[in-house]
Order: sequence, then C-alpha cells, then structure tokens
Amino acid sequence: MFECVWDSDSILNIELQLKWGRKVRLLIVEDELGIAKRIESACTSEGFICHMAESGSEALEMLKVYDYGAIILDLILSDGIDGFEVLSRIRAIKNTTPIIVLSGLNATDDKVKCLTMGADDYITKPFSKTELKARIYAIIRRTSGHSSSVITIGPLEINVRQRCVRIFGNDMNLTSKEYAILELLAIKKGSVLAKETFLNHIYGGMDEPELKIVDVFICKLRRKIAEMSGGMNFIETIWGRGYTLRDCCEDENTSADKVDKLKVG
Repeated sequence: MFECVWDSDSILNIELQLKWGRKVRLLIVEDELGIAKRIESACTSEGFICHMAESGSEALEMLKVYDYGAIILDLILSDGIDGFEVLSRIRAIKNTTPIIVLSGLNATDDKVKCLTMGADDYITKPFSKTELKARIYAIIRRTSGHSSSVITIGPLEINVRQRCVRIFGNDMNLTSKEYAILELLAIKKGSVLAKETFLNHIYGGMDEPELKIVDVFICKLRRKIAEMSGGMNFIETIWGRGYTLRDCCEDENTSADKVDKLKVG
C-alpha cells in the first residue's frame, strides 16, 4: 500500500484531458463580475479552463464554437435572454453538456422548473466553492461513465479512491509510478496510450526521463501481475503506438485449477 499524489477527481480531470486532447473547458454564464470571478477562481484551481459569458446570447454563441465539460448557468441575466431561455435552447438542439444552475432564486418551483427543463443540478447563492467543485466533478464523473471509484477488469480491481490494486482479492505491492501507469490504463481501458502520455501523467512535464523508462515500468507491471495471477496478462503492446489494457488473457500455461488456488476465500 502507498499514498499517491493524485486523488480520484484529479484522475478524472486527467482522463478528460486525454479524451479531448486538452484541458477541460467550463462555460460560466454570470453577469455579476464578482461572482463570476469567484466561480472562475474555484474552477481554475482544479485545472479547468474557464470561458466567461456575461449574457445569455453570448453564451449561446460560444456554444456554437466550443465544446464544454460543463456549464455553470445563472438564471437572472442582463440581456433579454435569461437563464431559463438559455437552458431551453441548449436542450432544444440536443446539446447534452451537463448544466449546473447557480442562482439566487431559491424557490422550489424554480428548482423544479430547471431540473424538468434539463438542468443536471441546482445550487443556490450564496454558495460554497468546495461544494461547487464537488458538484462539478460529480456531474462530469456521471456523464463520463465513472460513477464508481473501483475499476474492475476480470480479477483485477483498481480502487482510485483508496489508491490500491487487488487481484483475486489479494493486495498488489506496486510503486507509485507503477500504480499511476496501471490506473491510467484502467481508466482508458481499450484505448491505445502513447509513451509520451504516460510520461506526462507521471511527471507532469517536469524533468521527464527518456521514453524507454515506460517500457521498464510496463515490464515490471506485467511481471507482478503474472506472478499473482498464475500468468495472466492484461497489458497489450501495440507496436509503434503504445500500450492498451484489455480483458484478462490467460497464458497458455494458466490452468483453471491454478487460477482457483489464487482466489481468496
């Protein structure tokens, strides 16, 4: 067991960056500058890119140009298009971007109306920055298909919240870098990840070693998994491109009896 520098929300942010090839954009639709800056500060501290729209019409125009991970929407806006209308128009064109309404309107009818129209969440002002960040991550996690903190591939379990890996119920002893590589592979299961992606994930662009170090980490991971699984292999090499995680593939010498002996209980 060990501590890892990334929590599950950080991992989710990294996953979305890899999926979209950039940092995740958020659209903040708020006409009060002080509140807009407070929202922006909370979100940029988490690594998001924030685009600001002071009016409903401006927000709708920006949505024609950019894709967003989520929209934070005020209801009372300065121009003729209020938040209700913005929400209605977004859903009318089948845009499924998650929308969090952040409004001073606290009546139950307003909340029900927005949720019925297609909002994903509703927060009333004044708001807690910690709560706002938690709700943003919760919504993005749900819409990205990662509502659970445990990723299971056959007998392999990666718990991104507890930062541990188990195989057949047995704890695996991994270094922090080995864990980071396996976790990233699991989050992006089925996708081919280049060596540069692993280095950026582990070192964050700072003092990165040569690419061949990734091969060393992968080799050690494969050996440890094989030793604890009777020869199973999960990591596939895609020559000239990188590595991918697939469903467990037993070695020819891995019999059912041998696997049963590895299971806990």
